[in-house]
Amino acid sequence: MTRKEQVSGSYWLQTEPGGSPRPTLTEDLTVDVAVIGAGMAGLSTAWELTRAGLSVAVLEADRVAAGVTGHTTAKVTALHTLIYDKLRRTRGGEAARLYARSQSEAIERAAGIVAELGIDCDWEERSAYTYVSDGDRLEEVRAEARAAKEAGLPASFVTETRLPFPVAGAVKVTGQAQFHPRKYLLALAEDLEARGGRIHEYTRVTGLTEGQPCRLTTDAGVTVTARDVVVATHYPVFDRALLFTRLSPRRELVVAGTIPADRDPDGMYITPDENTRSVRTAPYGDGQRFLVVTGQHFTPGTGDTPALFEELTDWASTHFPGVYLTHRWATQDNDPTDTVPMVGLLHPGARHTYVATGFGGWGLSGGMMAGRLLTALIRGEKCAWSELYDPRRLGTAVREAPTFLKTQAKVARHFVVDRLRPAKSLEDVAPGEGAVVRAGGDRVAAYRDEDGELHALSARCTHLGCLVNFNAAERSWDCPCHGSRFGIDGEILQGPALRPLKRHKR
Repeated sequence: MTRKEQVSGSYWLQTEPGGSPRPTLTEDLTVDVAVIGAGMAGLSTAWELTRAGLSVAVLEADRVAAGVTGHTTAKVTALHTLIYDKLRRTRGGEAARLYARSQSEAIERAAGIVAELGIDCDWEERSAYTYVSDGDRLEEVRAEARAAKEAGLPASFVTETRLPFPVAGAVKVTGQAQFHPRKYLLALAEDLEARGGRIHEYTRVTGLTEGQPCRLTTDAGVTVTARDVVVATHYPVFDRALLFTRLSPRRELVVAGTIPADRDPDGMYITPDENTRSVRTAPYGDGQRFLVVTGQHFTPGTGDTPALFEELTDWASTHFPGVYLTHRWATQDNDPTDTVPMVGLLHPGARHTYVATGFGGWGLSGGMMAGRLLTALIRGEKCAWSELYDPRRLGTAVREAPTFLKTQAKVARHFVVDRLRPAKSLEDVAPGEGAVVRAGGDRVAAYRDEDGELHALSARCTHLGCLVNFNAAERSWDCPCHGSRFGIDGEILQGPALRPLKRHKR
């Protein structure tokens, strides 16, 4: 793959396109629970609620499992890089045990669903590894192995893996899993509908009125009335508790292709080294496996994305000789400033509005966990780990204030400094190039396509007004403050923005 090649798209979406779209909501609707977002967290929650006998409507701005969930590496594990030692130190051993138990039970639940519904989603049991190549970090890994084991996971410290290169040491956790996320969620969606649940695609929710009942409005002017509302849009599109101050968006690149089956590393691997590297394989047939390599994370709207793709491609080719790379795409995650996802009531005054966000790159097991936790909360049932994930928690945010302050300083810097940078003129934008330019005193997001046609938009993100930047590899306009992304004609690719970029009038 060369620098000029564009992203080919997610393997999961290409191998399971999902058939005809589900209908857009065109008339007012009343249900027990409205779920905004049809990714892992949203559909898991809706499915659990439908099983509990509640009437549910899922409202999705795009297609089912076509957003972040459709671009994941699809590991289903409770080993989340180096989290357990940190939890033990910052929140205590009980918090680490609750985290491990909640994630492990979510994985067990998913395995049970696969078996019960007979879902053909390439579910495979695998061991998960967090490894380091630098001997100076060995104590971190040893401490993580001890903490994970004390938290209840089948964890151990090892120095040998099936990777085709040496490691200094690794945490190994057995009994984890990997699968085809879109096949799983489409089957879940079909079962949800068979039980009376409703799913509406291409239905963007733009308004929320809390109360008894709550009311949602869509971009088509339709009203959905519900006793309870779940915001499961990855990054909350409604944020009455200023959760965006506690979330840091992170974009990550993926390259993938085939390797001979006898070179399968037989596990799921991740390292915090080298700006993160994540490795796993999937079934492919004909004596081959499909290798998925992730890494090179960066803040959306920053960095030279084509060059980062090249670095990741070089790493995959060097460390897995003979790999035939055929795909590349990107994914996006939100890191919470205090380590743990936020799943529960949306804000301190909320009674019937809930949120699931901040999964920090582990949204599959996290989304499965969120489905069970939110269902328990909505039904008025107790859950042992509800306090651990409660979005209203303040104590941990205070204890981890340096991370919080660093996140906000980065946002403030983009908001101010990006406006001071020198800008090109519209005439300087070459075919195939995008840039923020100055035109008539305004900052304009300008892209000139290969035919020479200029696509000119306001460069102000419609979320909170930061300036977007051009992502040359994905041909998108990305916001570095909160991660909203837009197409070259201004359409929303990723929230929290609810409105497209405005066209610039020349």
